[in-house]
This record gives sequence, C-alpha cells and structure tokens, in this order.
Amino acid sequence: MASKRVYIVPHSHWDREWYFTVEDSNLILVENMNRLMEVLENDADYHGYVFDGQLSVVEEYLRMEPEQTERLKELIKKKRVFIGPWYTQADSLLTHKESLVRNLLYGVLGSKEMGHSMNVGYLPDIFGQNTYLPSLFKNFGIDYAIFQRGLYTDELEGDVHFNWQSPDGETVKSAVLPLGYGPGKFLEASEDYLQDHLNPLVDKVKNRSKSTDHILFPSGGDQVLVREHFPETLKQLNEMDAENSYVLSDYETYMEETWDDEAFKNTIQGELIATETSRMHRTIRSQRYDIKYWNYKVEHKLIAQLEPLAVIAHSLGLRYPKARLDEMWKELFDVHSHDSIGGCNSDATNQNIMERLKKIDRQTDGLMNIIKRQLTQAIVNQSGRENVLVLFNTHGKETRQNVEAVLFTDESSFILTDAEGENVTYSLLEQEEMAGGKKIRVTDEGEKQVPLPGYFRSTVLIQTVSVPSLGYTTLEVTEQPSQQKAPKGNHLIQALENEHVKIFVEERSLVLFDKKSDQTLTNFIQFEETADDGDSYDYSPLVGSKTILLKDFQLQTVEQFGDVQVMELLVEGKLPEDLASRQGNGEGETLKIHTRLTLRPEETFVHIHHDILNTVKDHRIRVLIQTPVTKALHSYGDQGYSTIKRPLVEERLLNWKEKGYKEAPVPIYTVERFAGLQGGESGLTAFTQGIKEYEVLKETNQFALTLFRSVGLLGKDDLEWRPGRASGINNKVVETPDAQMLRAMSFDYAVTLGSHSDQELFDLADQYNELVVTYHHQTLNTFEERLDRFEIPYPVNELPLSDSFFKLSNSEVFISALKQAEKGEGTVVRLFNPTDEDVKVKLETSLGDVTYLTDLKELVLDEATEIVIPRLGYQTVLLAKERNE
Repeated sequence: MASKRVYIVPHSHWDREWYFTVEDSNLILVENMNRLMEVLENDADYHGYVFDGQLSVVEEYLRMEPEQTERLKELIKKKRVFIGPWYTQADSLLTHKESLVRNLLYGVLGSKEMGHSMNVGYLPDIFGQNTYLPSLFKNFGIDYAIFQRGLYTDELEGDVHFNWQSPDGETVKSAVLPLGYGPGKFLEASEDYLQDHLNPLVDKVKNRSKSTDHILFPSGGDQVLVREHFPETLKQLNEMDAENSYVLSDYETYMEETWDDEAFKNTIQGELIATETSRMHRTIRSQRYDIKYWNYKVEHKLIAQLEPLAVIAHSLGLRYPKARLDEMWKELFDVHSHDSIGGCNSDATNQNIMERLKKIDRQTDGLMNIIKRQLTQAIVNQSGRENVLVLFNTHGKETRQNVEAVLFTDESSFILTDAEGENVTYSLLEQEEMAGGKKIRVTDEGEKQVPLPGYFRSTVLIQTVSVPSLGYTTLEVTEQPSQQKAPKGNHLIQALENEHVKIFVEERSLVLFDKKSDQTLTNFIQFEETADDGDSYDYSPLVGSKTILLKDFQLQTVEQFGDVQVMELLVEGKLPEDLASRQGNGEGETLKIHTRLTLRPEETFVHIHHDILNTVKDHRIRVLIQTPVTKALHSYGDQGYSTIKRPLVEERLLNWKEKGYKEAPVPIYTVERFAGLQGGESGLTAFTQGIKEYEVLKETNQFALTLFRSVGLLGKDDLEWRPGRASGINNKVVETPDAQMLRAMSFDYAVTLGSHSDQELFDLADQYNELVVTYHHQTLNTFEERLDRFEIPYPVNELPLSDSFFKLSNSEVFISALKQAEKGEGTVVRLFNPTDEDVKVKLETSLGDVTYLTDLKELVLDEATEIVIPRLGYQTVLLAKERNE
C-alpha cells in the first residue's frame, strides 16, 4: 500500500505582461482558455484546474469572448476552474495596504459572482510577503494560504505546513511550496522520469512534511497550456509506483484534507523575505523609479484624496462616481502585478505601465476638479463671495497644518481672510506674471480676437490653517493694488534655522545641528554612486569598482519667503559613463545634483528635493543621510497597520554562498511611507514620496535611500549577489535601454530628528502627505484645473462657508480608507490602531445614523454599540442612513 498521497495540482501561472506585452498575452489567453474548457467538459476524470488565483485574467478573456461567459461560470461554480481570491497577483511590499485590501475585495466579490472564489490566499510568485497578509485573508473569510517565497528552512521546523500570524494576532493555515509552483510541469509516465525526476522531487517534499503523509505537487508553469494527458498519466504512475499514490486535485481540496491542528503547531510571524530557497529580488524596489513614483502618486490621490472627497460630495447630493472608480482601481491592479510594479519587464511593457498610471492620474485629477468646482460654486451662491479659496480636508481628523495653494489674481498683492473676517497668514513662495491671451468674440463682421489683460499666478503656503475633519472651510481672497511683482527672498540669511535644527554649509560640507540632542552632523547629506552590474531584478556591485562619494556642496542661495526658508545647493562630479569605462581612464560624464532644503513654520520636517539629469549608464545613486544615532539595534518602517523592526545586519549574510542560498540576504528593505532608526532619545525618520528602498549603514550610522538605479538588461547571469541563471527569461538576452533612466528625475522626501512613538510617526506621515486639497474660484485661468474650461451642471445650489461630516476624536487611531460601500448607500470607514493597546473609538458623523461593524468584504457582522480597534489591528465600519432589517 502506498505510504504517501501526492496531490497533483494542474495550474497556469498567468503573467498578464512581462517580457511580452498584454496584447501578446491576450492572444495566448484566448487559445488556452478555450482549450481548457473543452478538456474539462469532455473529461470527467480531469478533477479541476487552478487559473492562478486571480480574476483579472478571466475578465480579460470574457471581454474578448463574451459569448463564453455562462460556459465558464458553470465550470467555476462546479469547482472545475479555480479563480480568485485576488484580482491580480499583486506585489505585497510595493503597494499601499489599502490597495491590497481592494485587490482582494474586487477579486473575492467578482469571483463569487462568477461562481466561486478560491478559499486559498494563493501567492505563487510574488517577491516577499507582507506581514499583514494573514490578517487580510482571515478578514475576507479565506481559511488557507499557499505561497512560494520568503521562508528559511529552519523556520519551518521540518514541515511546510504552519500557522502564519500577523501583528494583530490573526492567523491563517498555510503551506509553503518548497519546490516552487512548477515541479510537475512536465509530468509523464515513464520509468526514467519516475526514477530520475519525480521520485527525487517527491522525496524532497516528503522530508519537509514530517507531520503528514500528504504531498502537495503543483504541476504547471508560466502561461502553460492544459496538460490533457494528466488523468491517464496519473493512472499509469499509480500502477508503476508502489510507494506513492497520485491524485489530481486542487489547492482547496489539498488544504482541507491535509490540515491537522494537532500536527501543525508551528507559528511563523513577520515580513517574509528570506533568500535561501527562492530569489527575493530585494533590490527590485529601486528598479524603474518612475513607475514607483507614479504608483505612489496615483495611490495617494485615489485613496487619500479622491474617495473621501467623493464621500463629502455624495453626502451633499452629488453622484458618487463608483463605476469610474471601479475602472480606475482595476487598471491600477494591473500595474500592481508583481512583475509590472517591479519594473522587471521589456521596455514596451514598462511604457504601457507608465501610460496606464498617467491615465489614472488624469482621471483622478479630473474627477476632483469637477467635485471641487461643483461644491465651490454652491458655496459662492450662498455666501455671495466670488473670489474664494476652498480648502477640502479629506482626512477624518481636524487638521491644523500648512497648506500649499495656487491663486490667480489681477493684482500681485492680496490678503486672505477666514469666515469671521480674520486675516490668515501666508507665505508667498512664487509668483509669475501670465499673459492674458485672447478671446474669440463673434460679431456681425465675423470672429474677432480680443486681447485679455494679464494676471498673476501665485503659489502660497497658508500657515497652520484649521480645516474641519472630513469637511471644508472657505477663505476669501481680497486683492490689493501694489507695486510688488514677485516674492523677494531675504538674501541676508546664511543658514536655515528654526527651533529644531540649524543647517548650513561649512567647507563645502552640508552641516546640520540638532538642537534637541546638541549634536552636529557633518556631511549630513552625501550622494553615493556605485556601478550596477545587475539587471532589472537586482542590483549587483561590480567587483573591483570603487564607490564615488559626491559631498562637496556649492551653496547657490539661501532665501526666506515670509516664514518659509529655502536653501538651494549644487553638487557635481565626474562619473564613468558606463560599465566599460570604469575599467579605463576616460573623462566620463559630469553629473549634477541640484538639492533644495526647505523649513516651513511649525513643522519638524526638513523637506528635501533633488533634481538629477542622469547621463550615466549602469549605476546606482543613493543619498546617505547622517543620523545622530550611535546605538541602534534595528531599523523600522511602516508596513500595513503598524511599524515593523528589521535587523541592521543579516547574520545569514556571513555564509550565504556556502549554504547555497539563491540570493544574498542583504539588509536592504522596502519603504511603504516611512522608515528610520532610533537609539535612546536620538533618531531619524525619512518620509518618502515614491522612494521605496533603504539600508542602514551600521558602521557610519548613515541612513541610505536609493534614489534610482539604471541597467540595460532584463536578466543577466551570475550576479555578485545572485549567482546562477538570469532571472526572468534566461535563454535570450533582452535589452532594456529605457531602464538606463537617461532622463531628468525629481525626488522628494522629508526627515525628522528625535525619538517618536508609533502613533507620532503615523501622525507625521499623514501630515507630510497632502490630505488637504484646494480650489480657487476664479475666471482668469482655466488651464490649472484642466476641466474648468468646460460647462458642467451644478446639482447643489447652496452650501455654507464651512462644514464637517465625520470626526475621529482618538489620536491613537488612523484612517486607511473612507469610501462609499460596495453595495447600497452607506459609507465605509477603515480604522487602524498602530499602538500596542486596544483603543475605543468615538465617531461623530452626519454620514449615517446607524453604525455597523463589518469584515473586509463589507459584510455586516453586528451593530456597533462601541467600536474597539485592536492593538496593531484594524476595523471596518459601515455608516448607514437606515437600520438594516
């Protein structure tokens, strides 16, 4: 009698785009899906087929073959084809936590509408596992998880089955794929194959499955066609192999029949980025910086600005643009596929990704433009004030912060006043005199061009202005005739200085004095340039090449605009133009880095901006920030709903090659919104906008942010930190000249000094990322807000000068989503608590009369008598106008 039961799971891992375009993929998709349905319908012995656990591929197929909808639904309903729970196989470390929730939301609900959503959080190929994935799966009602990458063998304690636990304590029953997702791709019933290939692989999994007689053996691969012969092949294998029995199965059935609470007691926690058995591509976070930046920009606008603004508008009588938002989210999910967001693609594919992101960005701006314009007109109608600036707070907490806005005026001078007529302080940052252009006027003599007078475009920083929580306030703009034509900075100051820091240049070194710790940080900022002998997956140092430090700063200007202080700096150096020139003595290219430092009133941030015109190939540039920390034990960063700690030194790095690791476990990590390090009372935290990679250099106590890396190949053999075959396609050299990043790039981040609690860090992150959007009611310029040129309806007649619709009073609790419910007219609010204690929450809102607790599917669990947000956890709340019966 056979001692082991081997579950053969036929599947396709479907990359929508990669070294090929989505157009290529879709041509193959139609052929393969049609054949799959034909095989399953004609062979009752073919148990079922896993189509990669994602819905997007099915929707793509049905857009091209809509007549196949009912046929495919029937197979999904009968669990012959498995889809979901994901919409796309998203990278879980490079995307916003709310993007992961929405990806599962669209995937689970859409798959259920098709007949069934797979009860397994399936992650066959993503490059690392987010620490909150178990909690997300559990909250979606998903009982199991299966993934390939991220675990060390010793963590498994002899068994691939374990309980995977999130920081909030939620666990999901899990299994890792020790041989990846394709060990049975070429399954056949021959004696040679059985003895030389199949048995050794099955034995390897047996040795890592000490507590069960069940063996999981995925049998598929990238874009594979259904293996029609599998039922017959398994019959023959069962006749040939007396030791093992083989069954056609699926991931759900395997987990249901295998899981044993008594046998599988091992619990694993944390961010899973191990490099022993699978490549993790730890440095892919800095590949194609443009994609990372635009994704950050779009996610932030969509989640933190547009959706809350649309909730405000909907509560006042405007239509919530759900259909358009659904379309935008799905396009964004396509970007979030692990290869797509990673940037490890052909140039043609990366170009499509960038076009997709810019399209979503335009739609987001356009929708906000319409909403702001419609609401502002109603404010103007009721108040009778024409020249007004409306500040919309899309956050669920009252804000008192600096707000940047653009104003258009006939005069160069103006004042701002609040609803009570009190002057509001602002700093004039920039002012430009604009030509008025010409207007076409139709006369009895034909069309005539009439010149229009010029006007001023002013960028202002409105200082520490209060805006009601999830609401708005109105400022009046009163113009004053003046001789002032542009902001004149105070050129007499030689340093930036506030109550926290003093920053100056001394002997070409940028120096920061931290007043709280009484420490002077010489070479506060340096730029590190190194050769990159890698590919689009991984950075690779070039053996024998030297690191070049750019640290001699030329002070350009130090100016003060009102209460805003700005320092402009330049650093430049000669760099080898490519890998080949690093071996010779060529002059190389002059690279210039322009840096702007800004201190704003009543803020602890040092705002930092870099402009780089890159003319050098095959290199990496990092900014090295000197920290005041001398005894840090770890770094930290936000991930999901709390902060996580990461080691400064990876002990496994000492002998990774000797142990045969697939990749060096370098201590280079991902930034979601912030990262830093602390030691005692000193510390430094960086808050980034699309910069996704950092490392702490322990020997020098420097915090390194990777600005960008440039390479010219999709994949490459035998990298210094990644030996062996090329990643991606390894039988053809695919050149990616666009990935050399020979272009102008801008980088923005901010740093704060000192030791901060987790609550304070999330507060600072919200403060740094804009949560107040503005709209100036004026007729001088109809290009800044792109849709101002067009006529639109105004459904709301009158609104007061100020209003608030939702208020979260607890400082320990934060909001990760504020949107309309997927079904019905309710409002969904997702609250999270990054602190180490449960927190009771009090809500004040006009958005609903009844409050319900829901799961992530927005399924009502109970009416809320009180709301408690668990430590390091989250809770979804539904605000309904009427009680559900």
